[in-house]
Amino acid sequence: MLLEPSYFKADFFKILSNPVRIQILDTLRQGEQNVNYIAQWLEIDASSISQQLGVLRRLNLVTSRKQGNYVFYSIRDPAIFRVLDAALEVFNNHLVEVREALEKMK
Repeated sequence: MLLEPSYFKADFFKILSNPVRIQILDTLRQGEQNVNYIAQWLEIDASSISQQLGVLRRLNLVTSRKQGNYVFYSIRDPAIFRVLDAALEVFNNHLVEVREALEKMK
């Protein structure tokens, strides 16, 4: 079966529609991390983090490796950070426009 880019993009953005998944990806900017570290950093239950990491792993956005009793996760393709950074830039541009509109209303 041929992979269709538009279907991949749709699935990709569906995966990114969850704020916890985005927070997890941003946490992995620091490098490889285990579930407990991510859960503690984000102040979210470890079982919720594990569930969301499973979703990210199914779309091949993260990789995992087991070391003893711990599973460590890392980003498969650092290009994901460019996507997240672009989304943040769009958000910031929107805030600037909103601020300017509010200033004009004063």
